[in-house]
Parts: sequence; structure tokens; C-alpha cells
Amino acid sequence: MSWDELGFFEHAWVWGVPLIALTVVIHVIGLGLIRLLLGDFYQSEPARAPRNLLRFATIMGVTVTLTTILHVIQAVVWAVAYLWLGALPDTRRAMVYSLNALTSFGHTGITLPPHWEVLGALEALNGIMMFTLSGAFLFGMVQRAWPRPGE
Repeated sequence: MSWDELGFFEHAWVWGVPLIALTVVIHVIGLGLIRLLLGDFYQSEPARAPRNLLRFATIMGVTVTLTTILHVIQAVVWAVAYLWLGALPDTRRAMVYSLNALTSFGHTGITLPPHWEVLGALEALNGIMMFTLSGAFLFGMVQRAWPRPGE
């Protein structure tokens, strides 16, 4: 079996790895901006009182919404790449495929041409990394607001 048969040196890697790097940079900057914008709300009174719990839930909802928008931006970056490379024929299919790959949903009938399949797999890898990063970020924000035992 050759390296070509494994898809290891395909042109998809030439595009996929920089797209991963780009979306990581966008995501980290976006999370940093969310932290700057909303971080003070997580530092206020502990969330144990009902009044504070409602405030916490509202701010958490805003934080999750903004984080979701970051993931949508990421999907748009990949969809534009699919269109620009001619891997998918139109904006709708490119976006649906991108969201599908990014989330590892796996239930659309849209596929990439064989020579671009590795690119789709790289987007799925990117999605796993970004959702993990977002989860860690959200956990960190909750840790800042939620009272610890004895506080």
C-alpha cells in the first residue's frame, strides 16, 4: 500500500491544515472577546441565590449563544473553502455539508468528490477540537460564577 492510497499526501491536507489553524485563531480570539465582554458578570455575587441564579442563567445563555456564533463562523469559513475549491456546487450544500462535518452529525446525503473526502474528515477533526475548546471555556466560566462548598 502506498502513501497515495492512504490519502496521506493529498492536496486536501494542503488546504485542511491551514483551515484548521485559521479557525482555531478565530475561535480563540472570539472566546477571548466573549471573556472580556462578559467576564465581569461571572465574577459578581455567587449564583446560589434565586435572583443571582436567574442572572447567571441569562448571562450563561448569552455566552452559549455567542460561542455558537463562533462555531457558525467556523462553518462558514469551511463552506467558503468548499465553494472556492469547487468541491461543492452551491452555497446551501456547502453550508449544510460544513455544519454536518463540523458537528459530526453525519445524516445528510451531501458528499464531497473522492479527491476532497480527506478535507471533510479534517473539518470533522477541527469540529471536535473546537467543541472541546468551547466546552472547556464554558466550564471555566461556570467555575468562576458557581459558589464552591464553604463559600
